[in-house]
Amino acid sequence: MMRQRHIGRQAAIAAGLSLGAALTLAAVPANAGIFTWLGGNNQNQQDSYQPAPQQRGGIFGPRNPLQQPMAPQQPGSRAFHGDEVPPEEGNAATREWITNPALGLPTLGSANIAATKAAITRYQGIVAQGGWPAVPAYAMRPGSQGQQVEILKRRLELSGDLVGQSVPNEYDAATTEAVRKFQRRHGMPPTGVIDRATIDAMNVPADVRLRQLEANQKRLQTLASAASSAGRYVVVNIPAAQVEAVEGGAVAQRHTAVVGKLERPTPELQSKIQEINFNPYWNVPRSIIIKDLVPKGRQLAQGGRDMLEAYHMQAFTAQGQPVDSRSINWFGDEVYSYSYRQLPWEENSLGFVKINFPNKDSVYLHDTPLKALFSRSVRFESSGCVRVHNVEGLVAWILRDTAGGWSLDRVMMMKQTGQQMDVKLNKPMPIFLAYVSAWGTPDGVVNFRPDVYGHDGAPSETASNY
Repeated sequence: MMRQRHIGRQAAIAAGLSLGAALTLAAVPANAGIFTWLGGNNQNQQDSYQPAPQQRGGIFGPRNPLQQPMAPQQPGSRAFHGDEVPPEEGNAATREWITNPALGLPTLGSANIAATKAAITRYQGIVAQGGWPAVPAYAMRPGSQGQQVEILKRRLELSGDLVGQSVPNEYDAATTEAVRKFQRRHGMPPTGVIDRATIDAMNVPADVRLRQLEANQKRLQTLASAASSAGRYVVVNIPAAQVEAVEGGAVAQRHTAVVGKLERPTPELQSKIQEINFNPYWNVPRSIIIKDLVPKGRQLAQGGRDMLEAYHMQAFTAQGQPVDSRSINWFGDEVYSYSYRQLPWEENSLGFVKINFPNKDSVYLHDTPLKALFSRSVRFESSGCVRVHNVEGLVAWILRDTAGGWSLDRVMMMKQTGQQMDVKLNKPMPIFLAYVSAWGTPDGVVNFRPDVYGHDGAPSETASNY
């Protein structure tokens, strides 16, 4: 049953996302979410779940992806024939590909403007010729034969993934490499195997892809111009759920990220990183107090447990006076008037470091104790802020020229000691939280990511598909 429910999530929420997500999501309990887990003995059955070590992680425990609003499915995506999850999915090589992405080319590179224009012209030609055929919903892999393989090859030829000689009607080496190329440019681990996610990505119509490119060209023209004058900068590509550190027009570092869920999206913005906070307090945002903290506090109170003690938290009145947790009436309205913060500790929801920049949405980049999320292909799980994998390297890069001599070793020392420190940058660094879901690069590759928040103005069927 869990397998079937997971596959439905894969097709409906993020077609083209698989692999690390497939195995990790299946392990999440049905009631998982913010404030779900709690250490110690528990007699209340609703709270009895103790997560596996790789799932444990502060207040932001793994959310149940099956509880997200269901997005429209591609026609026919339910009628998938063959293996739902290929054996290649979820293996060590796949997880390595997801968590340690190749540097590649900068998303906001100025050369991408012309490359995206060229891609638009190319896709206009594909659309004018009638687009590409719908690939039958069959699992295919090297050695497969039949009419569905012939249709697959035609689809790959039209999008430029399959070039040159290939054995007719046979899933040969050339076809395998073409599938890998398609998967890579759609942000999918390149298994070379056709699963449901890959089918759904292939069957997004050509005219929809064209509209994605046109919508993103406008964004690139604005963002690439600003980035080109920045020198060193950080960019979060929200649909790709990745972070880039760019210097001299080249990607110095690329990090897997976790960004906002559909109902709590990460905002688009431009700002400048001004400060790094080591081992910070987490000041709980108002929206999370209302939607998550108070409901959890009430749930624990019914079992006779202290919410603030359990999560290493403090409460304060509007005048800034500390509130004794034993005096809190979680079922009264006064709980909403308090402010709350979580103390620095190993399960602090911000992890050991926070990357701060001014913005009206009060979002930031940060570490997280919940490392398992980074091995998923589906990483739209936060409440708007951006969690960064291997954040230590990014912080060291940001602080490289800051007074005091910051290195990766020193950053790691801050993590190990738990020392609280706020470090101001000598020179604020530009940061872009960008929504780029389709773009071309000078090497001729046309990239697509899911229009997860529906910003591209395409039909609703593309809101969650590659």
